[in-house]
Amino acid sequence: MVRLLDDFSNFLISDRDLSENTAISYRRDVKQLIRFLQNKEINQLNDVSQTTLLSYCVLMEKEGRAPSTIARSIASIRCFFHFLTKEKHIEDNPASILEAPKSEKKAPESLKTQEIERLIGQPDTSTFKGARDRAMLEILYATGIRVTELINLKLEDVNLAMGFINCKGSRGKSRIIPLGSQAINALNGYLELYWNHYSDFGVGDKLFLNMQGKPMSRQGFWKIIKAYAASAGIDAEITPHTLRHSFATHLIENGADLKSVQEMMGHSDISTTQVYAQMIKSKLRDVYSKTHPRA
Repeated sequence: MVRLLDDFSNFLISDRDLSENTAISYRRDVKQLIRFLQNKEINQLNDVSQTTLLSYCVLMEKEGRAPSTIARSIASIRCFFHFLTKEKHIEDNPASILEAPKSEKKAPESLKTQEIERLIGQPDTSTFKGARDRAMLEILYATGIRVTELINLKLEDVNLAMGFINCKGSRGKSRIIPLGSQAINALNGYLELYWNHYSDFGVGDKLFLNMQGKPMSRQGFWKIIKAYAASAGIDAEITPHTLRHSFATHLIENGADLKSVQEMMGHSDISTTQVYAQMIKSKLRDVYSKTHPRA
């Protein structure tokens, strides 16, 4: 089954055009299913029935998994058995009857403008590390790009003279995103120190590297942002996506149209972007009900 998992991972990236991170999540979901099957002493995929898969879905509900987690697991399982059928490893697809539980899209967590200012102001820009970290935080908030997209930026993707970055998404699609003046200033300060610091490491073309001249990892960036959030006294839960959510929320709060925000964030479906608008409307209704005398 391990070999099939490897083939499945390759199928997700090459045939389904999914990102590496999504493929990893799908593989993890399928591995959990395989453990369940092995506990049931089902060692041949041809022996998996519709009843078996339904019992696994019931188990996930009993374990208290979130509807969104169950929905993703079912999507992974459906995709896996589609792959098995397509490659003729099995004759019938027992996962065709599975339906994901309906769940409301949760409004993403974002920071207030004052919290953003405190967070971005934490790095000590008199040091190389501080200048690098400040540039990363400024770019994330200025552009709303994903952390994976940030750490994969190349030097050639930045055009400071024109004030934009060329962001390449996981599926090879590029989008041009403008930079604000503060992000440009932070990048200029960082790049002035870049070659001097990394001259002994023989670096390639990546814009952001760790202190040893190696590619920055998502986990490495997560530790950085978490440490600055703590020093800024921010109590809200911080994730690597927090600045991305804040970027979209603050743009829409200040009148940006959904289509423009969708393009800058690289959302394939505008319904994903609409979550931010719905969240803002909900806040307005809450303010109205609490403050209007005839609410």
